[in-house]
Amino acid sequence: MTPLPPCPACNSEYTYEDGSQLVCPECAHEWSVDGFETGGESVAERSIRDANGTPLADGDTITVIKDLKVKGSSLVVKVGTKVKNIRLVDGDHDIDCRIEGIGAMKLKSEFVRKV
Repeated sequence: MTPLPPCPACNSEYTYEDGSQLVCPECAHEWSVDGFETGGESVAERSIRDANGTPLADGDTITVIKDLKVKGSSLVVKVGTKVKNIRLVDGDHDIDCRIEGIGAMKLKSEFVRKV
């Protein structure tokens, strides 16, 4: 794991990541991780693509291309469900979103396409 940089405001070494921001717990200063290396690639270079190979970005609108069962529930996200204002995150499920009637969910980019 790559160590996080110290806080530029107070030089504290106890910084942590919160989404796309770095946060200092001592002075509450927040700054962007742009240009900071994470896991061998820069956050700016990260490219998440949909099922058709189209690059996705924060705030995009997507459509689900396959019925998806919601784990731990009897609900199903149906084909054609539109999801607005997505947020890209690191991990196996790389899309964080809110689906009407279901709530907050994480989706894999391979099961969506950009509208």
